[in-house]
This record gives sequence, C-alpha cells and structure tokens, in this order.
Amino acid sequence: MSETGRNLRVLVAEDSPVARQMIVYILNGDPELQVVGEARDGIEAVELTPSLRPDVIVMDIMMPGLNGLEAARTIMAEMPTPIVLVSAAYEPDDVKLSFEALEAGALTVLAKPPGPGAPSFAENAATLTTTAKLMAEVKLVRRRQARPAQAFGPQPDALRMPRRPAKVVAIASSTGGPAALAAILSSLQGGMSAPILVVQHITVGFHQGLAEWLDSVSPLSVRLARDGQPLRGGEVLIAPPDSHLGVTTLGTVALSASPPIGSHRPSATHLFRTVAEAFGDGALGVVLTGMGDDGVAGLRALKAARGLVFAQDEATSVLYGMPREAVAQGVVDNVLPLDQMARSIAAACTGGRPR
Repeated sequence: MSETGRNLRVLVAEDSPVARQMIVYILNGDPELQVVGEARDGIEAVELTPSLRPDVIVMDIMMPGLNGLEAARTIMAEMPTPIVLVSAAYEPDDVKLSFEALEAGALTVLAKPPGPGAPSFAENAATLTTTAKLMAEVKLVRRRQARPAQAFGPQPDALRMPRRPAKVVAIASSTGGPAALAAILSSLQGGMSAPILVVQHITVGFHQGLAEWLDSVSPLSVRLARDGQPLRGGEVLIAPPDSHLGVTTLGTVALSASPPIGSHRPSATHLFRTVAEAFGDGALGVVLTGMGDDGVAGLRALKAARGLVFAQDEATSVLYGMPREAVAQGVVDNVLPLDQMARSIAAACTGGRPR
C-alpha cells in the first residue's frame, strides 16, 4: 500500500487502444495501484484530471489533438498532478517533445513496455509500476514558468567558495534532473573555463536525446562523452548509457564498464571519485534533485581531496533524495535554490567572483 494505506489512483492517457489496454493491465496487476480512468488523448486527460483526482497520470507523449507536452502544461497549471510519460519511439522530435514536457512539469519519461511476448516485458512492466508508485508520492505545486525568470539571482550570503578557481564541474541528478540541468546550463554563459561532466539517471534510449535537447537550450556545447576525449572548458559531457563516466589525471574522459555501484551505471559516485583523484581541490561537485543516495560516497572522496560541493535545496527539488543524503552526511558546503545554482557555479569557476 501507499504511505496513506490506500490504493494509488492512476489515470492512463494513451491514444492506441492496444497500448492503453496493455498499460492498464500492467498497472492493475499491482495491488497498490488502481486505474480509475482511461483517456484517449491529451484533451480527455485534461478533462478527466479534475473529476478523477488521480494520484499519478501515466501518459503517452505522442497523442492527437493535444499531445503529452501540451497536456502536461495545462494539467500543471490547473491541477498539478504527478505525470509519468511513456514513449514508444526514439525519434528526435518525439524525444525532444518528451524533454520539453519534463521541463513543463512532468516528472520522468519511460520507454513504453513492449508486448507480453517480448523478453524485456517483465522488466519494463516492473519499472512502470514502481515508477508510478514512487511518482505518486511526489508533492507538487502549481507550475510557474519552466525556467527561472531571472537566471542570475542575487549571490547567496556567506557562500563558501574555493581558494582557487574550480577546474572541473561534476554534476549528478536523477528524477527532475533534466529540467534542472536545462535551467542551469541555459543560464551559464559561453566562455566557461571549466568542463562540466554530468551523470543523469534516465531510461536507456533517451541519453542522446537528452544531450541534443540540452545543447539546444544552452550556449555551451553539450555532447555524450566519448572514451579518451580531452576535457575542454565550456563543454558539457553527459554520461552515455550503461557506462561509468570518469576522468584521468591527463585531463581526458575515461568510460568504464565496471560493475554498477549501488545498482547504477553510470554512477555519480564513480564520477565524483575520479574527479577528486584527478583534480583534488580544483573539483566542484554538484548534486541535484533525485531519489536515492547515488553520489554520496564519491562526494566524501571529493571533500577529502578538499574539493567544493553544492547541493540543490529541498524547496526547488522535485525529489529531495540525493541532495538530502549528501547534506545529512556532512559533505555539502553550500545548499542552494535552483535559480542561484548557475551563478554560484560560474563564481566558483572564477575564484569566487560572480560573472
């Protein structure tokens, strides 16, 4: 059961009758979930949400009339409800639409489960039900505009800064991360002296789309990391699927297929550890919104190397899991709201001088 001791109410929005029936079958197969409504498109999803008051909406991104992006925007403005997106295709336009919907307030995106005869059906079905239950517990507020109106808010008082400019920025994020990354990277200016390395936990198949979408909203170059490539200032490198992202003392990328750390590959802990080893007190670690505690062990190593750590605050986090664990372990120097993160990162890379 959910934390409230009742079944969680689910609204399914999917234009394909076959796919909708399959999703309903999967969700109703979990004793903690109950599908209370089915919408054939985004228009019906918007209309049914106020009357059904679901705990979570599982919604296709590509629908006629009103697609998942437009429906998410309307729902988040009128009656904020946790939304799990499902996508059947990795076409660039579809993936871009998915990330725009995340920026509009949807919480996460999953690959649509294949038919029951597929080898991965059980795994995909379990991922869908688990995600629906986790997202149903997320507390939301009425959605404001997708990004902060003022990218560079006032500098926080008593902000702890490095003794010398940070030489590399390592960022970890999970649920809510794509939108948070977009807010930060779109606010950073060209000419950043430090490279930025990112581990974002996301469904396999969406990594390239994430990099392309972030590249389109940021003045910085955003790419998937390649093994052996040199680190360059102002370039953002995203961990590719199923590979740990690390760096070497020679200033190059090192991808690894070593075992997952805490079920994660890529793992933020691996990134933070290698950055600590290679850059020491020239490393800046940033932990953003997300569930779990990935990265905390790596941040201990970064702090031991006299690096600096920023964490997103609870008020602006979709899920205050990863940042909370880092704060609880005493490895965070500054806890910052999202709209102050970009300016603070830029200041750390210029020796504490706001840009």
